[in-house]
Amino acid sequence: MRNLRRGSAGAGGPAAGCVRPAARSLPVGEPNSVDSGDINAKLDLTEPIRPGAERVVRWLVFVCAVLTVLITGGIVVVLLVNAFGFFADIPVWEFLSGTRWSPAIQPAEFGVLPLISGTLVITVGSAAIALPLGVAAAVYLSEYARPGIRKVLKPLLEILAGVPTVVYGYLALVYITPALARIFPTISTFNALSASIVVGIMIIPLVASISEDAMRAVPHSLRMASYGLGASKFSTIVRVVIPAAFSGIVASFILALSRAIGETMAVTIAAGQNPKLLSLLNLDETMLGPIETMTAAMVNIGTSELEGEATAYKSLFAIGLTLFCITFLMNIIGALVTSRYKEQYE
Repeated sequence: MRNLRRGSAGAGGPAAGCVRPAARSLPVGEPNSVDSGDINAKLDLTEPIRPGAERVVRWLVFVCAVLTVLITGGIVVVLLVNAFGFFADIPVWEFLSGTRWSPAIQPAEFGVLPLISGTLVITVGSAAIALPLGVAAAVYLSEYARPGIRKVLKPLLEILAGVPTVVYGYLALVYITPALARIFPTISTFNALSASIVVGIMIIPLVASISEDAMRAVPHSLRMASYGLGASKFSTIVRVVIPAAFSGIVASFILALSRAIGETMAVTIAAGQNPKLLSLLNLDETMLGPIETMTAAMVNIGTSELEGEATAYKSLFAIGLTLFCITFLMNIIGALVTSRYKEQYE
């Protein structure tokens, strides 16, 4: 206890019985001095790393960014080159306006409208399931769930995103379709309804996770202001939280719908291979019967025995370019909507 001293019980000193380390004076002007002028130098945490290491990190990040752009550009170039080879044989208007798709059976027909129709059926059907359920799950996790429950439920919800899509396809084929057959006896083994259900289940984690993050980013002061005006919790969520997080929720919708449009294996297994146009007057036949999407058609062409120079094989790239344009247009619309309704808080 040599370095400790007992404080005096005087009016200006510490209370009796308290101990403290003996103060050691530091020479003024030395590097270890705690002088107010030197405190910033002692606590300076912004000292840069060595110039050589910094250059390596900078060039490594630059190479990664350039590589990403080159890969994306290479994919677009491959699609364009091969698609132009297809359009040299089949006019663009005939491809975009044709109502029959039969690339391997003579006489070959290359109308993409049935494939676009099947893709839209799956996308709209899955969105009708995933968007409301995803937003409802996000509202619960953000506004109602206790922290302990949230830590358990959110990882469990996100596990759905890690399940292989082929598993979802067989789930629809083996379990969902027989269950639907009890309600709709005329349903086919391969049908659009079960495919829409499994794709909707697949994209729920995207909607729920991103929407929940957007809602939790809304400042707590807005909620308190709403409560102060006498609003209920539900009214605060509907009129304050969701509008404030609208841009993030829309971003989750766009991402989820892009995933639904590009889904391949689950749709190929569950929906079948029957390209046909959507009939709004006979919607039950469309939903309960087999259809074919653009991605399923690409799988069928790619795994067939068609020659690489054949027009039917080149149609694979024309479908891919069409799919790319649709998703690119959706991303542009999503960016415009999010920038229009984006909220900034200080």
